[in-house]
Amino acid sequence: MKALKNIALTALFTLIASSPALASTAGRVDNSGFIVWAFLGFCALIIVAQLVPAVMVMLGIVKAVASPKEEAQQKSH
Repeated sequence: MKALKNIALTALFTLIASSPALASTAGRVDNSGFIVWAFLGFCALIIVAQLVPAVMVMLGIVKAVASPKEEAQQKSH
């Protein structure tokens, strides 16, 4: 019980000490130009282009697993 009390007090004091940093009212100024946004858009395009085939493969796997199984007929010699 004493250990739990120490942990709770430590967490409380940490939050109290860091509250001025969390209460910052200064707005973030965004100085990113068109080139930066174009680069980020290109990166997003690459990620989406890789996700489309991955999703198609996943759907194919799910379809193959969910489809009824065809049992192979064994020939007797």
